[in-house]
Amino acid sequence: MKGPKETRFTDRLSDAAKAREAMLARARAKAPQNDPEFAARQAARVQAEAERKARIEAREAEKRAEIERIAAEKAAEEAARQEALRREEEEKAAAKKAEMGKLADILAAQKAARDARYAARKARQRR
Repeated sequence: MKGPKETRFTDRLSDAAKAREAMLARARAKAPQNDPEFAARQAARVQAEAERKARIEAREAEKRAEIERIAAEKAAEEAARQEALRREEEEKAAAKKAEMGKLADILAAQKAARDARYAARKARQRR
């Protein structure tokens, strides 16, 4: 049976350095860059990402187009509503003008009748 091995500090440091080198060598051996299919997988990832971005941009473009269409419809509806209000105001103004014309005709007829009565009364007084 062996006795305990006496190790010095420098021995322990060198053993630790060797262990680190061994782990690094194993990690480098397992690195994906060493895999022959790595480039193909990486290219597939890049292509999938590009397709995903294209789909997202297409969806966003559709959303923008839909928002613009809705805004255009709302603008058209608002323009039609404003036009209807303008026509309604014009009709009201025309009706009011016609009513004022009728009122002016009635007042003119009343004045003519009053003037005729006044003239008749004056003519009776002069005889």
